[in-house]
Amino acid sequence: MRASLFSIIIPGILVAATGVGAGDLATASFAGSHLGVAVLWAVVVGSVFKFILTEGLARWQLVTGQTFIEGLASRIGPAIAWVFLPYLLLWSFFVGSALMAACGVTLHAILPVFSDASEAKIVFGITCSLVGLVMVWLGGFRLFERIMAACIALMFVVVLVTAMLLWPGTYPVVQGLLVPQIPDAAGMGIPWTAALIGGVGGTLTILCYGYWIREVGRTGKEDIRTCRIDLATGYVLTALFGIAMVIIGSNLELDGKGAGLLVALADTLAEPLGDTGRWLFLAGAFGAVFSSLLGVWQAVPYLFADTYRLVIDRDHENTVDTRGWPYRGYLLAIALIPMAGLMMSFKQVQQLYALIGAAFLPLLAITLLVMNSKRALLGEHANRWPSILLLSVTVVFFIGLAVMR
Repeated sequence: MRASLFSIIIPGILVAATGVGAGDLATASFAGSHLGVAVLWAVVVGSVFKFILTEGLARWQLVTGQTFIEGLASRIGPAIAWVFLPYLLLWSFFVGSALMAACGVTLHAILPVFSDASEAKIVFGITCSLVGLVMVWLGGFRLFERIMAACIALMFVVVLVTAMLLWPGTYPVVQGLLVPQIPDAAGMGIPWTAALIGGVGGTLTILCYGYWIREVGRTGKEDIRTCRIDLATGYVLTALFGIAMVIIGSNLELDGKGAGLLVALADTLAEPLGDTGRWLFLAGAFGAVFSSLLGVWQAVPYLFADTYRLVIDRDHENTVDTRGWPYRGYLLAIALIPMAGLMMSFKQVQQLYALIGAAFLPLLAITLLVMNSKRALLGEHANRWPSILLLSVTVVFFIGLAVMR
């Protein structure tokens, strides 16, 4: 029974673990520090948006037998690759650099063996990247899923316990979840709330869900319900994690950004929780950022390999060979080339990563509105009015967020 439950929810666990990184931790804790628990509802809304998008991807794949990229290639043609590949390369570089930097800074706070923090970020960041590379290269999917489950268990338990120790009271938390409001906060209420909604649970990595469900043997319409249960589990965990981070942030005066914020946050927690609380929080934070790095290293090469085989090789066998050179070559590239970004400031890398990632979500929602509404292809599983409404709201929201920024 235990193995059966694990096999049902593991792809959702992977989505949650890969989607929650340093940027999510920073955004949620900053929003809590500036706006308090009044904006907890925004975390839930953000998780619902990502659930709708990922469920649409899964539904398309399980009905048509094609991944999202296969669907685009078959309907638009090879030209889609020459649009998608440059985007994927840019995204991979800046996300890879941001994740290495986040791991490096957090690990330096745990093991301060270097006197120079910039040097520590580079050395630890490179080390974490190489460790992730070896795990994915040698371990295969089964080892990957178990390490990811352990990482998310660590970060989830630590962050939830920390939030409970800093609990602001049941009434303000329930009110913040059920009554949508945006505090003024010197004109920063709307930008921080919008960032909180958009910053929950990953961007391009949600495309990787289709490859993970293939790895666990989900290939037909009968698996749609299982995927919905699985994704609901993953995004409930993501929402709980975001809520906990907002609660933690609401108790603290925070300054800083990105990975450096995690260290500042841990130092600030030392006052109410003691050194033990600081160490535990840093352990949970490292679990969050390393699981995100490992998830990207394992999953994003699928996207390149899939695009390569469809457009260059013209191979339509509906499979990606994880031992083939397109997958392994991209795995090497994403683990090594972004090391150059460690010379840049984390803030600069994080901003570029956020801009590149934010551009993807409205395009995905628009594409799902079109592709999943084709009854000739999806039949009874085509978009119904709730999906159409929620996808439309997602498009409007993210376009509005881009304009506001």
